[in-house]
Amino acid sequence: MLQLPPHSPFRGRPLRIVAGVVVLLALAGYVAAHFLSGGPANTRCVVRGGDGAQGGGARYELTAEQAVNASVISAVGTSRGMPERAVTIALATALQESALRNIEHGDRDSLGLFQQRPSQGWGTADQILDPAYSAGRFYQHLNEVPGYSRLPLTVAAQRVQKSGFPQAYAKHETDAALLASALTGRTPASLSCEASQGGTDGRGGDPAEVRKQLTAAFGPDVLPAVRGAGGPAAGGAGAAGKTVVVPVPGASAGDGREGARGAGAQRGWEVAHWAMAHSVELRIARIAYAGQEWRADQGDRGWRRVPNAGSGTDSAEVRITTAG
Repeated sequence: MLQLPPHSPFRGRPLRIVAGVVVLLALAGYVAAHFLSGGPANTRCVVRGGDGAQGGGARYELTAEQAVNASVISAVGTSRGMPERAVTIALATALQESALRNIEHGDRDSLGLFQQRPSQGWGTADQILDPAYSAGRFYQHLNEVPGYSRLPLTVAAQRVQKSGFPQAYAKHETDAALLASALTGRTPASLSCEASQGGTDGRGGDPAEVRKQLTAAFGPDVLPAVRGAGGPAAGGAGAAGKTVVVPVPGASAGDGREGARGAGAQRGWEVAHWAMAHSVELRIARIAYAGQEWRADQGDRGWRRVPNAGSGTDSAEVRITTAG
């Protein structure tokens, strides 16, 4: 029988092969489990142009993780009174800098959605990794650019970012504009996410966490103070304590249930789309507004009109019901 020398390159190779196969199988199992879990990094969301409820027109896909970050960027902007154009500029910038992911690395000490640098005075690392903080700092600097809304997007973004590749922002403008139209509420029912993991696997959601994140994104005025203990709460919970009710200023129960329009209705769709973006993360089972609803147990990604709309589907309030 052939004897291998003690230092033969073939000695021990079978063990290395087996070890390598074990590692690959373990990695494959992890990836499969993570994918099947429907986490925010894998669950898909879709933004549609035009009448989002009917489909057609432009279309952009992103993960739920990206949708969460985009919705925070939009909410922080509108809460500061920034126009939709500013939101578009911010979203295009974040798409280029981080692909709308809150990354903990970058060029030199760059961090977060906008790749802001602690060493350049943008804040501490912990602050920059807070999406609401980093978005607020971006808008603060953008607002200091004279006539930014009339400038080409690449010019406006570059005045803030001072990037080495300023023209790179331009390729994201179309997608950013589509996102901004949905997330500011201008295009109703235009954002939807996969419902398969939005509250159908037995894991419950926490209405208190929904209220906390709503307030962080839109400010404390989004949820008025809870009324007396014996009655319903504006911004409080209903439906066995699992529904967060968000009043819509400037809208009323009779204000165009079938496709509500106007400033009040736009605010309502902004909140509804924010909830949609967070539906996986916050275990949301149902969102209802303006005669339409999204339900996790439908198994699809779309908004549906509600026949004989009622039960919290009017334009005066957005109702966000968590699972469990």
